[in-house]
Amino acid sequence: MAASNERIREVVESYVALVASGTAAEIVDLFAPGATVEDPVGSAVRTTREEIAAFYGTLEGLQQETRLVECRIAGGEAAFHFEVRTTTDGATFTLAPFDVMTFDDEGRITSMRAFWSDADMTVS
Repeated sequence: MAASNERIREVVESYVALVASGTAAEIVDLFAPGATVEDPVGSAVRTTREEIAAFYGTLEGLQQETRLVECRIAGGEAAFHFEVRTTTDGATFTLAPFDVMTFDDEGRITSMRAFWSDADMTVS
């Protein structure tokens, strides 16, 4: 039986929160074995837990805030828009990607694709 929409929403909300303040290990725990991450779309697809952990490890220690803007869930998948605000060296960088995730029956992420480019980042 597919994961419920409620379970998928919980995972999406956890993911968004952990991007701001979690560890790479906590984020990777949301992913199923064999999961893939393509962030941004068009970049190399990360296919191992080690590659995914290294990718999210770059976020550790950053001063970040995140906010879920919109989320749509259907057929065991989620598409969501969220905002990441990173403050460093007196500047705030804001990126608001659209992510698409697929999930296994237990609600673990099986794939994540993030739609954004450098042109989508604002600095204030």
